[in-house]
Amino acid sequence: QMQLVESGGGLVQAGDSLRLSCAASGRTISSYVMGWFRQGSGKERTFVAATWTGGLIDYAEPVKGRFTISRDNAKNTVYLQVNSLKPEDTAVYYCAAGRVTGRLMGDYNYWGQGTQVTVSS
Repeated sequence: QMQLVESGGGLVQAGDSLRLSCAASGRTISSYVMGWFRQGSGKERTFVAATWTGGLIDYAEPVKGRFTISRDNAKNTVYLQVNSLKPEDTAVYYCAAGRVTGRLMGDYNYWGQGTQVTVSS
């Protein structure tokens, strides 16, 4: 089993930045695809970004150029740097780990509890 704990969310103004962290335990992230998803109030959970074991990275179109995903295998932690935040980025951000590359929730086996990001205009 792998446990994932997100942190770093908060209430910010439009244009601000945050760094979200996802600390893993139980298993090492080096052999996992690590992804971030988000879910706005009353909306479906959607893919944000993923970093693959081979170093490839994938971003959803709405966050390209503003968000950066990275991993530190030595710290067993994944990060999501979110810049130029917009009110529509308001959501609970979830970290996930899986064995296959993909943008679907079903591609991931382990999930954190989420961290709230609220962007005011």
